[in-house]
Amino acid sequence: MVDFEWYRSFIAIFKHNSVSEAAKTRIMTQPAMSQHLACLESEVGEPLFTRTSRKMVPTERGKQLYSHLAPLIESLEEKTMGLKLHLSPTMNTIKIGAAPELFTETILPLLSGTELNTTTYFGYADQTFELLKEERVDIILTNQQLLMPGIEYVRLMEESFVIVAPMDTVVPEFPLLKDRERWLSEQRWISFGLDLPIIRRYWKEFFKSGPLINPAHVIPCWDLILKAIEEGAGMSMLPTHILKQQIVTQPKYKMVFEDMMVHNEILIGFKSKHKHTLVINEFIKNVCEQNEGEPRSSLFMGLNSD
Repeated sequence: MVDFEWYRSFIAIFKHNSVSEAAKTRIMTQPAMSQHLACLESEVGEPLFTRTSRKMVPTERGKQLYSHLAPLIESLEEKTMGLKLHLSPTMNTIKIGAAPELFTETILPLLSGTELNTTTYFGYADQTFELLKEERVDIILTNQQLLMPGIEYVRLMEESFVIVAPMDTVVPEFPLLKDRERWLSEQRWISFGLDLPIIRRYWKEFFKSGPLINPAHVIPCWDLILKAIEEGAGMSMLPTHILKQQIVTQPKYKMVFEDMMVHNEILIGFKSKHKHTLVINEFIKNVCEQNEGEPRSSLFMGLNSD
């Protein structure tokens, strides 16, 4: 008789191409996961994977079995999570990890129209990722797709970065890119981090080289970088949504070379095992619709880590 857990282990191995990674996502030991697979292969009567030194490659029989099983298992998990939702009074609260600026842009406009409670933890990519790993939050908003088995992402929106300088900065007309690069290299810069994260990307995209810049100031907060720019401390690269949030009649900053912007995706991260939790699913759908103007529920419901 087939044990239902054998099927779940088989699907995990299929998705991750690895017994060890599948064991981590199911919080099992590797020998136990291997035993599940061996029992299922014995029941089926033929191998479901070809073992190589680097990964588990599904056989044709394995692919066929997965195509039959995956929809059934996911449907069962969805119904189970729905039942759990109705029985649990604590599932009306969504725990969110996000940078303050992203929260202001994407979540804050939703709060007045939702019946859900929210608990928010502020931090940037590495910090919110750790919160998600430890299951202290249900979802994170991030601009970095840090990979780990059992964590999936759905695209939320695209953000654009532009160079921002103090209002009194005199920007000459430069017909050639190399002249722009030379002039930019001579300016005082404020960076979000010592490794010049977005500045380095800007240089590689437009100038095909790394920036020769030592930042005058390192300030790990977009809002405070903008304040420093307004005080004349230097120029930096800022996401345009930060500038949109500033409602001022006479801004103290200017955008430089607006025809040269770099773009980055904002993602929503979540634990794979919660992908069918109705409350989390609905909240993510609402956030996506609010920020892109189109339903994303079908994308989220169909998301998998294949």
